Formats: sequence, C-alpha cells, structure tokens
Amino acid sequence: MGSVAKPDTATTSTPPSAGRGSRKFYFFYGHRKPSQNRPVVRGGLFSNRKTLPSSAASAAVAVLPAVDFRDWDPEHDIKPAPLPPSVPAADRRLSPLGRYILDSLRRHRRWCPAVLSDLRKLRRVPPDLVAEVLRSRPLLDPSLSTRFFHWAGKQKGFCHSFASYNAFAYALNDAARPAAADQLPDLMLAQGKPPSEKQLEILVRMHADAGRGLRLFHIYRKMRGKFGVKPRIFLYNRILDALVRTGHLDLALSVYDDLRADGLKEEAITFTILAKGLCRAGRTDDLLQVLERMRQELCRPDVFAYTAIIKVLASEGNVDGCLRVWEEMAKDRVEADVMAYSTMVSCLSKAGRVEKGCQLFHKMKRKGLVIDRAVYGSLVEGFVAEGRVGDGCRLLEEMVDDGYRGDLGIYNSLIGGLCAAGRVDKAHKLFLIVIQEGLIPSFETVTPLMSAYADTSDMSKFFYLVNQLVELELPVLDHISNFFTFFIAKGGRESKALEVFETLKTKGYFSISIYNILIERLHSIEDGKHAHALFEEIKCSKDIQPDSFTYSLIIPCFVEKGDIRYACSCYNLMMENSWTPSTEAYCSLVKGLCKIGEINAAITLVKDCLGNVTSGPMEFKYALTVLNTCRLKKPEKVIEVLDEMIDEGYPLEDIIYCAIMFGFCKYASSGEARKVFAVMKDRNLLTEANFIVYEELLNEHLKKTTAGLVISGMKFFGLESKLRWTSNLD
Repeated sequence: MGSVAKPDTATTSTPPSAGRGSRKFYFFYGHRKPSQNRPVVRGGLFSNRKTLPSSAASAAVAVLPAVDFRDWDPEHDIKPAPLPPSVPAADRRLSPLGRYILDSLRRHRRWCPAVLSDLRKLRRVPPDLVAEVLRSRPLLDPSLSTRFFHWAGKQKGFCHSFASYNAFAYALNDAARPAAADQLPDLMLAQGKPPSEKQLEILVRMHADAGRGLRLFHIYRKMRGKFGVKPRIFLYNRILDALVRTGHLDLALSVYDDLRADGLKEEAITFTILAKGLCRAGRTDDLLQVLERMRQELCRPDVFAYTAIIKVLASEGNVDGCLRVWEEMAKDRVEADVMAYSTMVSCLSKAGRVEKGCQLFHKMKRKGLVIDRAVYGSLVEGFVAEGRVGDGCRLLEEMVDDGYRGDLGIYNSLIGGLCAAGRVDKAHKLFLIVIQEGLIPSFETVTPLMSAYADTSDMSKFFYLVNQLVELELPVLDHISNFFTFFIAKGGRESKALEVFETLKTKGYFSISIYNILIERLHSIEDGKHAHALFEEIKCSKDIQPDSFTYSLIIPCFVEKGDIRYACSCYNLMMENSWTPSTEAYCSLVKGLCKIGEINAAITLVKDCLGNVTSGPMEFKYALTVLNTCRLKKPEKVIEVLDEMIDEGYPLEDIIYCAIMFGFCKYASSGEARKVFAVMKDRNLLTEANFIVYEELLNEHLKKTTAGLVISGMKFFGLESKLRWTSNLD
C-alpha cells in the first residue's frame, strides 16, 4: 500500500465548530466584582475555553488595538500615571472610567459606531457610572447625553438608578428641553421605578430657577394626581414662592388649599410668601386675613415679616396698604426697627405725604435710632416735589448738624427746586458746595442752572458755569446737549434756544448732536425754515458732518416742504454710507413719492423699509399683502384685505391705493383697480375728489409702465438709434 502523506499542521483547516461565530475570550484584569453566577476571580489571563483561530480571525485580532483597562481601573494596585495639565479641572474630579467614556464622546462628537465600539470594550457600565457621565453635562452635547442614557438602559440586566434618572433630568434641563424632563417620571414608572418626592423637587427647582410657573404647576398636579406624591412643607413653600414670583397668585392659593388638605402645618415663611403675593395683587383685605390666620395657627408676625410686607406694598405704590399694615404692627405690639421706619418714610415721601413721613422721622430721632442718609434724601425730594424748597434746605442743614454729609442726589433735588422757584443765586451756592465736597456734578446738577441763566439771558454767568465745567475736566459738549434737550422740552423756548446756540457757536461749543436736537424740535413744531437753515450750516461746516440721525430728521422736513427730489438724494446718500433711515423718514418719503406719482419708487422703499427696520409700519405690511393678493386677479379679494385693515383700525393711506395700482397693472389690468376704487367710493370710504386723483394716478402709472415695456423691447431688438432719432425729432 502506498504511503499516505500526513497533513501539514500549518495548513490544517479549522474545525467547523471553531470557525462558526466570533471568538469569545473572557479576559479579566485585577479584582472582578462577584455575582450570584460568577465567583471572585483574581489574577491575570483567564479563559474557560480554547479554540484554534483561523487565519482571517488572526488577522482581525492583529488589527484591533490593544486596550489596557488597568489605566482606567480605580481599584488597580498600580498607581496610574498623573494626568497631563491639558485635562480640564472638571475631568480631574471624575473616575478613570468616567474619563474614558467622556474622552470617547468628546473625541467623536456624535453618536456613531466608533463610540459604540469604545463602550463595548467595557464589560459593563453600571448606573453609578451613567450618573457620573451625565452629571458632567457641560462637557457633552445634549443629544449625546440622551443617546448614552438610552444605550445604557438597553444593557442586559441593567436597571437605571434614581441617581441616573436625576442626572438625566438635569441634562435635559440644561439642553433647554423642559418638556422632555417633565416626561421623565412616566419613563421611570414604565421601567419599574415609581417617582418619589425627590424627582418632584428636582423638577420644581429647575422650573422655578427658569421662571416657568405654569409648567411647574403642571408637573406638581401631575405628580400629585397621577403618581400620588405628596410634598413636604419645605417643597410646598418652594412651589408657592415660584408661583407668586411668576405672577400666578390664584394657582398659588390653590396649592395652599392642597397643603391644608394634606394636614400639613404652615411655617412662618409660608404665610410670608402668601402675604407678598397678596401685596403685589393689591388685595389688602385678604392680606389681613392671612396675618390673622398666622396669629391663630402659628405665631404672631415679627418685625421682619412686617417689614417685608411693607416693602412689597411700597414697591407697588400702595400707600394705604402700607399704613394699614403699620397699624396692624402696632396692634401686635411689634417694635419697628430702622429698616421698617426707613421704608415707611420713603414710601410716604414719594407718595406726596411728607408730613406723615416727617412725623415718623421725628419719632425715629426720639427713639435714638441710627437714621440712614436715604431717609433724609427721600424727605428732601418730597419737600421739593411739593414746592417747599425752604423746608428741604432746613432739613439739609439739620442733616449736616447731625454729622451726615449730603450726597449728590440731595444736592441735585435742591438745586432743581431752587432754580424752579427763581432762587438761582442760592442754587449756584449749592453748586459750589458740591464742588467743595469733592463730588462730581452730573447732568441733573448743571442743567437747571444753565436753563435758568438762558431764561434770563444772563450769558456771562452761563459761560462762567461752562468754564467751571472745563476746569473740572467734564464733558462740556455732553452737558450742553443735555441742556438743550431739557430746555426745549418745556415748549415755547425754541427761539431762545436758537439765540443761545448762536452765542455758543461763537465760543466754539457746537456738535452734531446739538444740531440734531434742535432740528428734531423745529420739525416737531413745523418750523421747517430754521430746520433747513441748520442743515445747510452743517453741510457748509468743515468741522462737523451730518450723520444718519441728521438725514433721518431732515428727510421729513424736505418732504413737507415739497422738495421730494432733494429728500430722495438724502436717502441715496444714506444708502451710500450704509446707513438705515428711521421709520418716520421711510414713511414720509413714501408718502411724498405717492403724491407725485412715483409708485414704483414708493413700492421699492416699502420693501427696503420692511427689510431693514425691525418693526415696520403695519401700512407697509398691508401694502405688500395687497400686492400678493393682486396676483389672484380678483378685486373682491383685495377688498377683503382693505376691510381687514378697517376692522383693525388702520387708515387706508396713499401707499395702499398705490399698491393696488401697481399690483393690478403688473399682474392683471387697470380695470380691476378701477373696480376696487369704485367699491371704495360707493362705501363712502373714498371721496369724489380722491377718486379722480387716484384715477389720474392710475392712468399716469399705466402710461409709464407701457412706455417702460416699449423701451425695453426696443433695447432688446437693438433699436436704440431709432429711439434717439425720434426724441431728437420731437
């Protein structure tokens, strides 16, 4: 028999049992956590089966990079290498495995197979590790946090813990997904983890910090009704405070009824929160009932509770409520402190009840309380507001005698009051005292004095004050600009303001802002002559140049004058400088173009205005609506738009009728436009004279449109020479 060659061991094929499926090695490094099915294993390489790898499998193993998990294992005996300085401080507080997962997510920046491959290298991701990764939410993209949370829940035998649910709720809140965070209790219940009060507390805290009162009330009702969660008193207080701060007092009172239905005992802070909400709503009677309930069921309100209530009432301007609460405090024999007195005095002084405030002020002095300077300031402002400047000055002297130093606000009030009373010399003395005290004068300090000197035409003292501002190195031109704003606001001083400005220009005190202030005022009183003169001065000046505000002010002046062409040239200059005109400039220019029949230019300006201005006029928006409606070639649809404008209270301006002409001439025919005008005339919304004017404008626009089409056709066929010959013949 012939010999049979032995097979070469190097070329022996892999048995079928070994070739099917992937090789499953079990590698455990270090101390493996025990379970009921697996014993404790210590040591290096461990495998429960051996297979003969195929050549393809060997090649695949050679390509895969080796991962040494000992660098990430916190329980390994070998101390890991120190982290490089480039690792963020937030990462240094994480566990090694947490850093490993975050590094993978940060490296790939999206959920992809590469991330899944890195996660599969870990034997298991426990719930504590999931919570740790999600708590580092500032380092992750919101979508990555969601995908990682759901991937972890799909692990075999995995069950999320309360810590991972809570961390996921914070991640959703930071991703601006409060609605998804509110659905988390339903997810917990579906996965066998009924939500508790802790989850309600987390959602309440998130919604309260973001000011989402209605969403907070919704999740409270849901957790209470669907899941049977009954908050404790501290959480009730937080819910009440959030609802009151967001202006939902009625909802807060309904939550308070639930609190009492649960048999919980109110705390002092509970009554204080309700009292603040009732104060803001102006419900003084209900407030007193809450205070009475607090006395009966808990304790007598202290001075801090009363002071907080008075502050809220004072901020709302409810002086009568403050006095009623003050009487209640006296009935309870609660001794008012400095803060309570100061709040009451300031409230009474601002409300015009200075006498009552003075009584409390003298009572403070008799008790020996330390009076804050703000109390003196509020009383001085109250005296000046009532025209009792002398009493305010005497109170200032008393304040100085008591060892206090006046602040700039007190001096400003007295200077303004003295100037209004005609006692300018004493006001100037106070101004000198302000300088001696080392205080920096403000606009409120200087402007009343400048106005008083300008009214009396005492320009020597006016420039003396200006020179003092120069010596103090203050912005003189800013103070002069503020002076003109204050001076012409009263009305009837425009001529005097122009005289003062002429004098100031001789001294070199002028700026473009002063010109703009005067032009704006002159335009408001329809004094276009002087406004045009100031604009010409600006254009002829070599020191200043008109800005966008100047052109926006002067365009309406030229439109009212009837010089539409020059107004359009100003608009073109603004476009060359990339300036945006004001809404008033757009409206006046469009109105002027409609009057002279330049409908195409008016429609172009309407589109530019709505494209450049944040909130354009509704007339312009309706004009574009009319244009789009004209595409339908149905006059009745356009009439419906006009009826809507009338119902909304917007007048039918010229631009609306011009839009009707433009739209129908472009998309239909002039006959539809005439039908709309006829309907408006029959409804007495268009007078006979205006009907004739708009009909003439329609004919002119139709001629221009036809001529434009003819010229375009001649240019298209190369007949420009014929066009020039015809024009020369004419």
